[in-house]
Amino acid sequence: MIQAEQLALPLRLETDLPEVFRRVLSRLRIRTPVASLSAQFHPFAGLRSTIALRNDVLKAQVSDVLAEASPLVLEALAEILLCKIFHRRPSREARECYLAFTFRPEIRRRIDEARRERSRKRLLPPRGRHHDLEEIFHGLNQRFFHGQIPTSRLGWSRHKSRRILGHYDSGHGTIIVSRKLDSPEVPRYLVEYIVYHEMLHIRFPVERSGHRRVVHSREFREAEKKFPEYESACRKLKHLGG
Repeated sequence: MIQAEQLALPLRLETDLPEVFRRVLSRLRIRTPVASLSAQFHPFAGLRSTIALRNDVLKAQVSDVLAEASPLVLEALAEILLCKIFHRRPSREARECYLAFTFRPEIRRRIDEARRERSRKRLLPPRGRHHDLEEIFHGLNQRFFHGQIPTSRLGWSRHKSRRILGHYDSGHGTIIVSRKLDSPEVPRYLVEYIVYHEMLHIRFPVERSGHRRVVHSREFREAEKKFPEYESACRKLKHLGG
């Protein structure tokens, strides 16, 4: 197990990204040969970072949202990425350090700005052939939220996804529902439940608990069960996924 001292603040405050990765790679004592290593900041649409190892060449790309992060935060991310590709478990300290930084309000704002500026959400209009998402959203907003959930951009997905039936994108303020549900065979209450679930993500944003991201908090789950057809919707979703 990786010990906490791996994240000790380096004596030289080196902010050169390749050097950060080399330091962490050395401390992890990875036995897999790495002939060369490159790491650079990249203008991803959000906080995405990637790492790949091909022919002994290690290449990492880190979101430029982190360009001004401290060496400690960059080392934490480097440990997480390197452990991922070398099938190791990153330390709790690395995960907690990285999440604490990314959950800062100013960083969350920069992440959302990057997503809005660098990506587009392509979706179909909210009025489908059988269900109207806009009508459903406003009805749920009055019934369960006293009209306090800010109006989101709503639409059906361009593809009939079976795996992701609903999604809320905080950067774009968008709720997308899989076009697979725009069917006469899908009861209205099921589409309402999916939209209600995504509205709860607006009401209860992602939280941080130590080294973990909490997407569905206890308050979220309690509110979710208040949907009148909750049990029926869960059973129906299991049937659709089968």
